[in-house]
Amino acid sequence: MSCPDRPDSRANPTPDRYAYAELGTPEARGEAQLARESALAISYNGLNQAVMMVSPEHLEDFVVGFSLSNGLIDSLDELYDLQLSGEGPAWQAQASIASRAFWALKQQRRQLPGSSSCGLCGVEALEQALPRLAPLPVTPLPPAAHLHELRARVDGAQTLARHSGALHAALFLDASGEIRLCREDIGRHNALDKLIGALARTAVDTAGGCVVLTSRCSLELIHKAIRARLGTLVTLSAPTALTVDWARNHHLNLIHVPHHNAPRVYSPAPDA
Repeated sequence: MSCPDRPDSRANPTPDRYAYAELGTPEARGEAQLARESALAISYNGLNQAVMMVSPEHLEDFVVGFSLSNGLIDSLDELYDLQLSGEGPAWQAQASIASRAFWALKQQRRQLPGSSSCGLCGVEALEQALPRLAPLPVTPLPPAAHLHELRARVDGAQTLARHSGALHAALFLDASGEIRLCREDIGRHNALDKLIGALARTAVDTAGGCVVLTSRCSLELIHKAIRARLGTLVTLSAPTALTVDWARNHHLNLIHVPHHNAPRVYSPAPDA
């Protein structure tokens, strides 16, 4: 892949400042830093695939992670080139991928359901929402000490949210429990995609480590973790029943860290 090894686009910007007046007391005024939001159009081999609303930081990481976590490429070797252009509210990402991956992408697009009242058009959509994924190898749970004071440590790592709020985060804790990477975004899926991309681009050893999400744990995030072959997912918000079922069936360790209680291991099941 000829994507440059230069620092990622706008890796450490300062959030924009906006003036405000307090409701009911218009003479009371101030300024607040607000999170940025931009539209990013992604194309593969010249074929438009998606337009995403993202935070315009670490965009290379996002495109790589989006490609991997959505099964558009199987490995970084299939991404030959990545070019970013744009500024402010509008960005474009043009990716060059292997012929096999591009053929599979076009086949997937042909199978997208159209509008119909026949009652069958949602079959393909259901298959995409509940895909068949290869189970992970069973991996040990992290030591409880690695999650000690996790919320405070996450808050310290979220450099953008510290100024503006309104941002989710995905973080990677290595085998010693240290935070190695943190990626932030207005979208929880985007934050995880950025982290997956960063792990792939920097070749960080994920063995014995875990990913921490500040957001609600939805099924799509479970899919992304499994596709990225991440063994342990830690969430600061409670999972749904379906996400626990999927985590257990695919050997993904799933841990919830409540505000005032000890971490709760939902997968593997306690009696497993």
